[in-house]
Amino acid sequence: MTPGLSGPSVFDPAYEDLPERLRVFPLSGALLLPGGRLPLNIFEPRYLNMVDDSIAGDRLIGMIQTLDGEAPTGQPEIYQTGCVGRIVAFSETEDGRYLITLGGLIRFDVAAELAEKDGFRQVRPDYTRFCADLEEPADDDEGTIDRTGLLTALRGYFDCRGIQGDWDAIEETPDGRLVTSLAMVCPFAPSEKQALLEAMTLPERAETMTAILQMAAHEAPDAPARH
Repeated sequence: MTPGLSGPSVFDPAYEDLPERLRVFPLSGALLLPGGRLPLNIFEPRYLNMVDDSIAGDRLIGMIQTLDGEAPTGQPEIYQTGCVGRIVAFSETEDGRYLITLGGLIRFDVAAELAEKDGFRQVRPDYTRFCADLEEPADDDEGTIDRTGLLTALRGYFDCRGIQGDWDAIEETPDGRLVTSLAMVCPFAPSEKQALLEAMTLPERAETMTAILQMAAHEAPDAPARH
Protein backbone atom coordinates (compact mmCIF):
# COMPACT_ATOMS: atom_id res chain seq x y z
CA MET A 1 0.00 0.00 0.00
CA THR A 2 1.47 3.33 -0.99
CA PRO A 3 1.98 5.74 1.90
CA GLY A 4 -0.16 8.82 1.57
CA LEU A 5 -0.30 12.14 3.24
CA SER A 6 -2.12 12.68 6.48
CA GLY A 7 -4.42 15.65 6.41
CA PRO A 8 -4.99 18.20 9.14
CA SER A 9 -6.50 16.68 12.26
CA VAL A 10 -7.60 17.88 15.69
CA PHE A 11 -5.59 14.95 17.07
CA ASP A 12 -2.25 16.27 15.77
CA PRO A 13 -0.33 17.96 18.60
CA ALA A 14 0.83 21.56 18.43
CA TYR A 15 4.57 22.19 18.59
CA GLU A 16 4.42 23.27 22.22
CA ASP A 17 2.56 20.07 23.13
CA LEU A 18 5.18 17.68 21.74
CA PRO A 19 6.57 15.33 24.40
CA GLU A 20 9.90 15.77 26.15
CA ARG A 21 10.12 11.99 26.52
CA LEU A 22 9.69 10.02 23.31
CA ARG A 23 9.39 6.27 22.87
CA VAL A 24 11.52 5.15 19.91
CA PHE A 25 11.28 2.14 17.63
CA PRO A 26 14.77 1.51 16.17
CA LEU A 27 14.34 -0.23 12.83
CA SER A 28 16.84 -0.24 9.99
CA GLY A 29 15.37 0.35 6.54
CA ALA A 30 12.08 1.77 7.84
CA LEU A 31 11.48 5.38 6.84
CA LEU A 32 8.72 7.62 8.14
CA LEU A 33 8.40 11.15 6.82
CA PRO A 34 6.12 13.98 7.92
CA GLY A 35 2.82 13.47 6.12
CA GLY A 36 3.53 9.82 5.33
CA ARG A 37 1.81 6.68 6.58
CA LEU A 38 3.86 3.70 7.78
CA PRO A 39 2.19 0.33 8.52
CA LEU A 40 3.96 -1.81 11.14
CA ASN A 41 3.59 -5.39 12.37
CA ILE A 42 4.46 -5.44 16.08
CA PHE A 43 5.24 -8.77 17.74
CA GLU A 44 8.28 -8.45 20.06
CA PRO A 45 7.21 -8.15 23.71
CA ARG A 46 9.15 -4.91 24.30
CA TYR A 47 7.50 -3.25 21.31
CA LEU A 48 4.09 -4.55 22.30
CA ASN A 49 4.81 -2.78 25.61
CA MET A 50 5.80 0.34 23.67
CA VAL A 51 2.50 0.36 21.77
CA ASP A 52 0.55 -0.22 24.99
CA ASP A 53 2.34 2.73 26.58
CA SER A 54 1.69 4.87 23.53
CA ILE A 55 -2.02 4.00 23.33
CA ALA A 56 -2.41 4.79 27.04
CA GLY A 57 -0.74 8.17 26.54
CA ASP A 58 -0.16 10.49 23.60
CA ARG A 59 -0.12 7.80 20.86
CA LEU A 60 3.27 9.04 19.65
CA ILE A 61 6.24 6.85 18.66
CA GLY A 62 9.56 7.93 17.19
CA MET A 63 10.80 5.91 14.23
CA ILE A 64 14.58 5.89 13.96
CA GLN A 65 17.06 3.76 12.05
CA THR A 66 19.85 1.70 13.57
CA LEU A 67 23.53 1.93 12.71
CA ASP A 68 26.20 -0.73 12.74
CA GLY A 69 27.77 -1.02 16.15
CA GLU A 70 26.52 -0.85 19.72
CA ALA A 71 25.62 2.06 21.97
CA PRO A 72 27.13 2.21 25.50
CA THR A 73 24.00 0.43 26.75
CA GLY A 74 24.77 -2.57 24.54
CA GLN A 75 21.80 -1.78 22.31
CA PRO A 76 22.30 -1.10 18.58
CA GLU A 77 23.58 2.38 17.81
CA ILE A 78 20.94 4.68 16.35
CA TYR A 79 21.05 7.61 13.97
CA GLN A 80 20.70 11.04 15.53
CA THR A 81 17.60 12.00 13.52
CA GLY A 82 14.22 10.28 13.34
CA CYS A 83 10.55 11.10 12.80
CA VAL A 84 7.63 11.17 15.23
CA GLY A 85 4.55 9.26 14.16
CA ARG A 86 1.09 9.19 15.70
CA ILE A 87 -0.83 5.90 15.83
CA VAL A 88 -3.69 6.51 13.39
CA ALA A 89 -4.80 2.88 12.98
CA PHE A 90 -4.63 -0.04 15.39
CA SER A 91 -5.80 -3.65 15.45
CA GLU A 92 -4.95 -6.86 17.28
CA THR A 93 -4.46 -10.29 15.74
CA GLU A 94 -5.47 -13.62 17.24
CA ASP A 95 -1.82 -14.66 17.57
CA GLY A 96 -0.94 -11.69 19.79
CA ARG A 97 0.42 -9.15 17.32
CA TYR A 98 -0.47 -5.50 16.87
CA LEU A 99 -0.99 -4.05 13.42
CA ILE A 100 -0.57 -0.29 13.58
CA THR A 101 -0.16 2.58 11.17
CA LEU A 102 1.86 5.65 12.06
CA GLY A 103 1.10 9.03 10.54
CA GLY A 104 4.29 11.10 10.27
CA LEU A 105 4.22 14.41 12.17
CA ILE A 106 7.63 15.97 12.72
CA ARG A 107 11.29 15.00 12.61
CA PHE A 108 13.52 15.20 15.68
CA ASP A 109 17.16 15.07 16.70
CA VAL A 110 18.20 12.90 19.64
CA ALA A 111 19.33 15.20 22.43
CA ALA A 112 19.95 12.29 24.80
CA GLU A 113 18.98 8.67 25.29
CA LEU A 114 16.99 8.03 28.46
CA ALA A 115 16.49 4.95 30.60
CA GLU A 116 14.49 2.13 29.05
CA LYS A 117 10.90 1.52 30.07
CA ASP A 118 9.46 -2.01 29.97
CA GLY A 119 12.23 -3.02 27.56
CA PHE A 120 11.75 -0.28 24.94
CA ARG A 121 14.06 2.66 24.38
CA GLN A 122 13.31 6.33 25.04
CA VAL A 123 15.02 9.58 24.07
CA ARG A 124 14.83 13.24 24.86
CA PRO A 125 13.97 14.71 21.44
CA ASP A 126 14.94 18.11 20.05
CA TYR A 127 12.41 19.30 17.47
CA THR A 128 13.99 22.73 16.92
CA ARG A 129 15.39 22.19 13.42
CA PHE A 130 12.14 20.76 12.13
CA CYS A 131 9.39 23.01 13.50
CA ALA A 132 8.27 23.75 9.92
CA ASP A 133 7.23 20.09 9.54
CA LEU A 134 3.99 20.86 11.40
CA GLU A 135 2.98 23.59 8.96
CA GLU A 136 0.48 22.86 6.19
CA PRO A 137 2.20 22.50 2.79
CA ALA A 138 1.88 25.74 0.84
CA ASP A 139 0.23 25.69 -2.57
CA ASP A 140 3.29 27.35 -4.05
CA ASP A 141 5.41 24.32 -3.06
CA GLU A 142 4.16 22.72 -6.29
CA GLY A 143 6.57 23.27 -9.14
CA THR A 144 9.59 23.79 -6.87
CA ILE A 145 11.17 20.45 -7.80
CA ASP A 146 12.67 19.20 -11.07
CA ARG A 147 9.77 16.82 -11.66
CA THR A 148 10.87 15.91 -15.18
CA GLY A 149 14.31 14.90 -13.95
CA LEU A 150 12.84 12.93 -11.07
CA LEU A 151 10.40 10.98 -13.26
CA THR A 152 13.08 10.28 -15.87
CA ALA A 153 15.31 8.84 -13.14
CA LEU A 154 12.36 6.88 -11.73
CA ARG A 155 11.61 5.31 -15.12
CA GLY A 156 15.23 4.19 -15.42
CA TYR A 157 15.14 2.78 -11.90
CA PHE A 158 11.89 0.88 -12.55
CA ASP A 159 13.15 -0.43 -15.89
CA CYS A 160 16.38 -1.87 -14.49
CA ARG A 161 14.43 -3.62 -11.73
CA GLY A 162 11.51 -4.81 -13.83
CA ILE A 163 9.02 -2.77 -11.78
CA GLN A 164 5.71 -1.91 -13.41
CA GLY A 165 4.63 1.57 -12.35
CA ASP A 166 1.17 3.09 -12.60
CA TRP A 167 2.40 6.05 -14.57
CA ASP A 168 -1.01 7.66 -14.94
CA ALA A 169 -1.33 7.79 -11.16
CA ILE A 170 2.27 8.90 -10.74
CA GLU A 171 1.83 11.74 -13.22
CA GLU A 172 -1.26 12.96 -11.34
CA THR A 173 0.30 12.83 -7.87
CA PRO A 174 1.26 16.24 -6.42
CA ASP A 175 4.96 16.90 -5.88
CA GLY A 176 5.03 16.59 -2.09
CA ARG A 177 2.97 13.42 -1.97
CA LEU A 178 5.00 11.86 -4.78
CA VAL A 179 8.38 12.50 -3.17
CA THR A 180 7.18 11.31 0.25
CA SER A 181 5.63 8.13 -1.14
CA LEU A 182 8.63 7.21 -3.29
CA ALA A 183 11.07 7.85 -0.44
CA MET A 184 9.14 5.54 1.86
CA VAL A 185 8.31 2.66 -0.49
CA CYS A 186 11.39 2.35 -2.71
CA PRO A 187 13.89 -0.25 -1.43
CA PHE A 188 16.74 2.19 -0.86
CA ALA A 189 19.68 1.44 1.44
CA PRO A 190 19.32 2.61 5.05
CA SER A 191 21.93 5.34 4.54
CA GLU A 192 20.02 6.58 1.48
CA LYS A 193 16.75 6.61 3.41
CA GLN A 194 18.47 8.59 6.16
CA ALA A 195 19.71 11.14 3.62
CA LEU A 196 16.13 11.55 2.37
CA LEU A 197 14.86 11.96 5.94
CA GLU A 198 17.40 14.63 6.76
CA ALA A 199 16.88 16.67 3.57
CA MET A 200 15.53 19.96 4.91
CA THR A 201 13.27 21.01 2.01
CA LEU A 202 11.13 19.34 -0.64
CA PRO A 203 13.45 20.41 -3.51
CA GLU A 204 16.47 19.10 -1.59
CA ARG A 205 14.75 15.77 -0.94
CA ALA A 206 13.68 15.48 -4.60
CA GLU A 207 17.22 16.26 -5.77
CA THR A 208 18.66 13.68 -3.37
CA MET A 209 16.16 11.07 -4.55
CA THR A 210 16.90 11.76 -8.20
CA ALA A 211 20.61 11.19 -7.55
CA ILE A 212 19.89 7.93 -5.68
CA LEU A 213 17.65 6.66 -8.49
CA GLN A 214 20.20 7.56 -11.17
CA MET A 215 23.04 5.88 -9.28
CA ALA A 216 20.99 2.73 -8.67
CA ALA A 217 20.04 2.47 -12.35
CA HIS A 218 23.61 3.09 -13.45
CA GLU A 219 25.01 0.46 -11.09
CA ALA A 220 22.44 -2.22 -12.01
CA PRO A 221 24.11 -5.31 -13.61
CA ASP A 222 22.15 -4.95 -16.85
CA ALA A 223 22.39 -1.16 -17.04
CA PRO A 224 23.52 0.05 -20.46
CA ALA A 225 27.04 1.38 -20.69
CA ARG A 226 27.31 5.16 -20.77
CA HIS A 227 29.99 7.02 -22.66
